[in-house]
Amino acid sequence: MDTISSRFTSASAMALGNDNCNEFNPDGFLDAPSLSLPPISQPAAFLRAHTDDASNRDCTIKVNHGTTTLAFRFQGGIVVAVDSRATAGNWIASQTVKKVIEINPFLLGTMAGGAADCQYWETWLGTQCRLHELRSKERISVAAASKMLSNLVYSYKGMGLSMGTMVCGYTEREGPTIYYVDSDGTRLKGDMFCVGSGQTFAYGVLDASYKWDLSVDEALALGKRSILAATHRDAYSGGSINLYHVTQDGWVYHGNYDVGTTFWETKAKEESFNNVKVEL
Repeated sequence: MDTISSRFTSASAMALGNDNCNEFNPDGFLDAPSLSLPPISQPAAFLRAHTDDASNRDCTIKVNHGTTTLAFRFQGGIVVAVDSRATAGNWIASQTVKKVIEINPFLLGTMAGGAADCQYWETWLGTQCRLHELRSKERISVAAASKMLSNLVYSYKGMGLSMGTMVCGYTEREGPTIYYVDSDGTRLKGDMFCVGSGQTFAYGVLDASYKWDLSVDEALALGKRSILAATHRDAYSGGSINLYHVTQDGWVYHGNYDVGTTFWETKAKEESFNNVKVEL
């Protein structure tokens, strides 16, 4: 195994920083894949001029994103909940996208932004986490894994990547840990994050009912209910709800729940969503 691992070692490694990442040896970090850039002198400025409608409303390519993902810590670990709708502008491209990347049995990553970017780089992160295990004979920390991803995307800042991810995991030293990482290289540690076009609706439910000492069943129900509220109010979120629970023994998948069926069950049980009328 050491021989295999050494083949992927590069001395020109990117430093991982010092916050909780001392276990990771930067000299063993694998150089990231090199992507082709537009054959122009300033690729970042070119992309900003042609794709960033915030700075140029007449840009030729308007990149629209829509999703709702969330993760929060509580006394029983971490709950991760996501929707499954993928959109291309006003067109619903898919209702069955898996927006949780299972990096390894103890680490999960969520997808928001460009599906291809998130899937590619979080899958790449999984290979780096495995190589770290082979080299160090121990699991990588959530801090080190998130730092790897942050360093990688920062090196392509302004080049058109679109990512808003959460890296969630549990180690004995860190406990349940969540880091938010986006395509600008931002990396934040926190107890609760919602990402995507439906995040404000999800936050509304979470803020009203969240507390640290939730039971596992209460936490799972809260995660599912928060995504349901977002899918009801946000046209770019929908499909179904995928639910995960991360513990010290690894993550556990708690199923896929169709939004339509779950909506009517919740309406009847809670007597909520009273604005929706049904006439038989």
